[in-house]
Amino acid sequence: MAKILLVTGDAAEDLEVFYPYQRLQEEGYEVTIAAPGVKRLQFVVHDFVEGFDTYTEKPGHTWTADAAFADVDPQEYAALVVPGGRAPEYIRSDADLQRIVRHFDEAGKPIAALCHGPLVLAAAGVLRGRSSSAYPACATDVEVAGGTWVDSAAHIDGNLVTGRAWPDHPAWMREFVKILRVEAPI
Repeated sequence: MAKILLVTGDAAEDLEVFYPYQRLQEEGYEVTIAAPGVKRLQFVVHDFVEGFDTYTEKPGHTWTADAAFADVDPQEYAALVVPGGRAPEYIRSDADLQRIVRHFDEAGKPIAALCHGPLVLAAAGVLRGRSSSAYPACATDVEVAGGTWVDSAAHIDGNLVTGRAWPDHPAWMREFVKILRVEAPI
């Protein structure tokens, strides 16, 4: 069975972790959740409320990480998923996570990132010369990293599939699964 690595941490957006986690298992992939350390992670729920300039945040589900970034051998995995929420704001500085992300990019393996997830790609230096969707407030981060921000539910740039936020799940995962079926068949 092909394995997929999902990287996250505390304050990740609940739906953005669980939707790809379950959707990829449904396809037949084994999904490993990695975080800065093996512990019970606290996710959050981001919602869009009329009249607010940005999303609101409430506590979400908890889930135990399967592996710590430091212990991940990225060669064991066929693809990478980087969900959003606030977790990417702090995990992006983790040297082991940057090592992991660079491996997937250099090997041309499929990478899916959503919402604030492209912040992790930017910190690892893999957006230079590439185009990426992301939560609109992250457009500047994509551009400062040398990329071009695209307003899209499912933007594809080679092995990279990006989207804006959890409302994009169907389009985002549909395109990622198409790539997986070719690059990492079950």
